[in-house]
Amino acid sequence: MKGHGYRLVAALPLLALGAAACGQGERPAQARDQQQAAPTAVRYESYINAGGLPPPGAELRNPHKGEKKAAEAGAGLFSSMNCDGCHGGGAVGWVGPSLADGRWRYGGAEDEIYQSIYYGRPKGMPAFGGVLPSDAIWMLVTYIQSLPVPSAVPTQSWENP
Repeated sequence: MKGHGYRLVAALPLLALGAAACGQGERPAQARDQQQAAPTAVRYESYINAGGLPPPGAELRNPHKGEKKAAEAGAGLFSSMNCDGCHGGGAVGWVGPSLADGRWRYGGAEDEIYQSIYYGRPKGMPAFGGVLPSDAIWMLVTYIQSLPVPSAVPTQSWENP
């Protein structure tokens, strides 16, 4: 009788694998939604996609692009998530770089800003992908992209002339 408990524990992964294999038909809506909200994939030239298909989330598009209400919600998140603690009020820069001057070290396109927030960046930018849902990150992106670029920028560009 002593070894029976071990056999049951050892058989559990096989049962789970069998159950997963049986459910390969239509996935429940919740599973589809989770796959669509999967973390974004960073593209590299050396990627080889299985079956020729890119992983879900490989193409980033802002669902709130240009929405005034989303930008306002993003402004609230910017403050409540303490983004202004590093990037200053109005994202004009402080300890962290300005996000309103039109100069971007890691790119200012919507997908690049999203990835900077989601994955973080070296030397100080934490990754918020584990804290904020994708929709909240897109609201932050919408807010940042809604900021007017000042006519006079007192900082140097990260780009080489």
